[in-house]
Parts: sequence; C-alpha cells; structure tokens
Amino acid sequence: QGTRDHPPARVALRDRLLGTVVSCFKRHGAAAIDTPVLELRETLMGKYGEDTKLVYELQDQGGELLALRYDLTVPFARYLAMNKITNMKRYHIAKVYRRDNPAMTRGRYREFYQCDFDIAGHFDPMIPDAECLKIVYEILSDLQLGDFLIKVNDRRILNGVFAICGVPESKFITMCSTMDKLDKMPWEEVRSEMVGEKGLSLEAADHIGEYVQLHGGLDLIERLLQDPKLSQNKLAKEGLGDMKLLFEYLTLFGITGKISFDLSLARGLDYYTGVIFEAVLLQQQNDHVEEPVGVGSVAGGGRYDGLVGMFDPKGRKVPCVGVSIGIERIFSILERRVEASGEKVRTTETQVLVATPQKHLLAARLKLISELWDAGIKAEMSYKKDPKLLKQLQYCEDTGIPLAAIVGEQELSDGVVKLRDVATREEVRV
Repeated sequence: QGTRDHPPARVALRDRLLGTVVSCFKRHGAAAIDTPVLELRETLMGKYGEDTKLVYELQDQGGELLALRYDLTVPFARYLAMNKITNMKRYHIAKVYRRDNPAMTRGRYREFYQCDFDIAGHFDPMIPDAECLKIVYEILSDLQLGDFLIKVNDRRILNGVFAICGVPESKFITMCSTMDKLDKMPWEEVRSEMVGEKGLSLEAADHIGEYVQLHGGLDLIERLLQDPKLSQNKLAKEGLGDMKLLFEYLTLFGITGKISFDLSLARGLDYYTGVIFEAVLLQQQNDHVEEPVGVGSVAGGGRYDGLVGMFDPKGRKVPCVGVSIGIERIFSILERRVEASGEKVRTTETQVLVATPQKHLLAARLKLISELWDAGIKAEMSYKKDPKLLKQLQYCEDTGIPLAAIVGEQELSDGVVKLRDVATREEVRV
C-alpha cells in the first residue's frame, strides 16, 4: 500500500521530532490551522506540474468530484481566499496523499506527514522570505542532522535565463520540471531530455547549461547583474535585485555560511512565482573529495504570489511565501541513526511507577497515584491486584521509567513513601 503502521517506538521518535519543529514555528509567532483531507478535484488540478498525475482522485460522490490533498499549500491558498484572509502567519502539520510508487527505504510513501510554515500578506520584499530560510536553518541545526546546505534561486531569474537562451515562454514551466531533476541526474541527461523530449534546440540547451551550473553567493549575484544579456531581461533583473536584498538580510541573520545561490534549482511545482529554496543534507564521501555530496532534499519552499487569486472570485491576490519541512525523510534518517546506535526510544513519558511490595495494598496504590495525577505528575501502576515487586521494577527497566514510588505496610504506618531510582537502585524515604 505504501503506507505503514507505526509501532510505539516510531511514534515516540516522531513525536520528539515534531516537538522540535512545532516549537520553532511557535517561536516565530505562527498560529496552527487545519484544512480538510478532501478537496474538490478542480481545486488541486493543474497546480503541481507533471506531478498532477499523482493526485488521488475519488469517483463522483453524490455529484462532486473529489480528491485527497496532495500538499498543504494549495488547500491553504483556498482557505485564505474562501475566508477573505489577507494577512496570516500559520503552520500546519498533517498527512498528505500521493499516488506514487512507494520506496520505504528512501522515506517515500503514499500517505505521509508534511510540516508547513507560511507567511501571507502584502509586505516589503524579502523580509518574510528571509525568515522562512532562518526557520529552515534553525530546525536543521536543532535536529543535529549533520552538515546541510540551503540552495536558493528565483523563478524570475530562471525564466530570464530561459528567455535569453531562446526558450519559448509556453515551455518555461515544462522546462522547470525537467530542470528540477538536476539533483537526481547529471546535466547530460537533463540536456538530452530538454532536446529529445521537450523539443529544444541543442544550441539553446547548451546556452542554458552555461548558466544553470553556476552557484555561489553575493559575488555571483553581482556578476549576473553585470551580465550584458541577463541584465537586459526585466524579470531576471527584478529577481537578481531581490536576491541581493535577501542575501543582505541573511547576512544580518548570520546564516549565509549555509546558503548557496544555485541557478540549477528549479522546483517542479507550477505555483512558484519568485524565490525558491531547498535544503539538502551533506555527506562527506571521503577525505579526498573537496565538494560535499548531497543526500536528498529535507526541506523546500518558495514564494507563490498568484495562488490565492486563483480561488478568489474577484481574483484578489494575497502574496505568500512558505516552507515545507520533509519530516518523513528526516524521520527515516533519525530512525536509522537510532537503530545504529542501539539507543532505546522511550514510548511513554511516565515519570514514576507507583508500586507495592506486599498483597492487599491496591487501595494505597490507587490513593497515591490519584494524588500524583492531580499534581500533574505522569504516573503509572500495575493493573494487577497483587503484583510482585520484582515484576513492577522490571516493567520500569523495560519501559525506561526512572522512578518507583513504593508504599508497603511499613511505609503506610510511618506515613512515608519510598522513592527508588530504578537505574542506580538508590532509595530515599519521602
């Protein structure tokens, strides 16, 4: 099916991961929203480039053609338009559905979680965009996944490159879909798809190749602003101007060391209109390799200023920029790491087990555990009337519960509780 059941250890690990992501989103002032799993088919169609074929469509349901949501961005744009919201900072963590060929080992499923953060509203250029990149930086740093790189580009710069290289405007979007494969296959194969399948001339493809293999920072932006052909293209000039501004803000945030302006970055979705970005984890192959090697995208996003207008009856536009954290891919990496280290993942957050050493003390346990729960302490107890003490302590060891609160006849008559540290076996009377 390409979906999987999650045993408790997996769920606990994912909760830990989501907790880190959510606390970052909240730190940046985002409110949580929710949208339905089902959307009208027409809402989703034609928004995802060549991936539209992966949308799960449902047959006529009482006169309506429906589909399962493919991502959280298009439903968000529909939500803004329907509710006439023009200004919002939101996050949404939920499952999305894709009729894809699943590859479990690579974290590709038909049902999986997405974690999105978006800023909607009319603001000055590049300030919200810089914050989205800062969020990616914070989350990937907090999760300690190793070295990473955030690639940045702008659809307007790409379209400018296509224009000066002789690509007809009608082929811009389909060229982006082909270019988006550059992280998975070499330029030679992408070039032959442009020429063989998309009907581009060899000369135009080679001209594009001169640009899309460039990557750098502010110096590259300055160089392209001086490029005689590119600087004459209105779209590219706008994009480069904004990119320069973005890098100034990222410098103030102190994160440019992890950012690369990369002209090969395309992102295959139709709705992007400006800045686009993607974060990849880097893997040092060996000591002799100068360039680190990417191990797949773990976050991506960009600016989509035209999407909300598509759902507004009057076509009113709400500019938006957002980022999606590839939580399943990150999860796969963390899970493999935990397995390799042999670390045991705790499946509960229980702080203390209420235990008794003798028979006929169920009432004492029930009274004590009730007090602990009322005090906000996470506590458990055995559901047997007269459990053996050894079994109770063994349960603590198996599940990682750090403390046992033991009440026996002696403790009851002394009005105390024996608190036992499960790991060290040290005991104190409280």
